[in-house]
Amino acid sequence: MNTQSHPVADVKDDIPGDIALWFFLCAELGVFGLLIIGFALLRLFQPELVASGLQQLHLHAGIINTLALLTGSWLAAVGVQQVRRQQPLAGRYFIAAAAAGMIYIIVKLSEYAALYGQGYSLHYDAFFGFYFFATFFHFLHVLAGILFLLLVARWLKNPRHSPGDRTKTAENVALYWHMVDLVWIVLFPTLYLLR
Repeated sequence: MNTQSHPVADVKDDIPGDIALWFFLCAELGVFGLLIIGFALLRLFQPELVASGLQQLHLHAGIINTLALLTGSWLAAVGVQQVRRQQPLAGRYFIAAAAAGMIYIIVKLSEYAALYGQGYSLHYDAFFGFYFFATFFHFLHVLAGILFLLLVARWLKNPRHSPGDRTKTAENVALYWHMVDLVWIVLFPTLYLLR
């Protein structure tokens, strides 16, 4: 048996994406973190209000949205792998990730419509003020992510871009999408499961 260690080929030493994007993502996560802390304080000081509001939310919508965003993140990650391997159809994974994001958009809009139809709005009380503000802020990030995914899919079709540029751009878009997904992974249990 040979006990010599062999260097592993194809290992990247640097982090994916641009460092500026990482600073931006950390700032975005900080903003969402403050929103979550605010909600935790609301839950601490007005538990009855929060419990009553949580009962009005649609658990199935939250589950569907979670599955849609997780699927989109997986597709974006596969898309990055395909770009790194210089596969010509890598852009299709980003289009599929955008389609998964559209499921989130459709379900969230229907959830907003149902709540609004029951008389709930941003100004109804502190719970719904938080719910609509936080989820709509996230909703806007999902919309931006869908746009970025579609733009990178189109951008990848241009053969003039170098493999390094293609990889870095795909990584940046996927990192943004993963941040959007990560925020939802925190919002979903906070709003739908911790009743």
